[in-house]
Amino acid sequence: MRQVRGIMASSMFVIAVFLVQGCGLRWWWGSAGQEELAQEELIKEPAIQEIPPDDAQLTDSRTSPTMRSELLARNSTGLPLGILDDVLFDFDQVTVRMDAMRVLEADAKQLQQDRVPGLLLEGRGDEFGTSTYNLVLGERRAKNVKAYLQELGLSVDIQTTSYGKDRPLCFVHTSECRQRNRSVHFVVR
Repeated sequence: MRQVRGIMASSMFVIAVFLVQGCGLRWWWGSAGQEELAQEELIKEPAIQEIPPDDAQLTDSRTSPTMRSELLARNSTGLPLGILDDVLFDFDQVTVRMDAMRVLEADAKQLQQDRVPGLLLEGRGDEFGTSTYNLVLGERRAKNVKAYLQELGLSVDIQTTSYGKDRPLCFVHTSECRQRNRSVHFVVR
């Protein structure tokens, strides 16, 4: 019986030493390890290296006519057509382009002039890459547009969301349509 107690005591001691060492290492690495974890992507998706060539085998649309009309109704801005322009992005990029800055300045003036109370910025991606990758890309695009609008002094309630590639603005498999889907779309609330 003494031998069993001795083995159990030794085992408990070894386990306690490992636990203390583990805690000590965590204390030693402390905030540096936390910062590295915070800077890592939560969703690991490889970057898209190049735009695939147009595929002639693809159909004209990825959605049924019924779904297409529903999406078009949801995609309306809440203002007359042509009042607010979408902010377009380069392939696989989240940086607001120079031409998009001019669009944002005009949109901000219009929103201030119309005294819009709230705004939803819908970030999107094109059909390349996974849904998860495009959701993250769309969210980053929307947040960058929000930050720029706030820098311009737009003082309305601005919310962001991302639809990635799952709720396209354009349904045809062309470069013009893909460019339109690589955007942030304004919805007035």
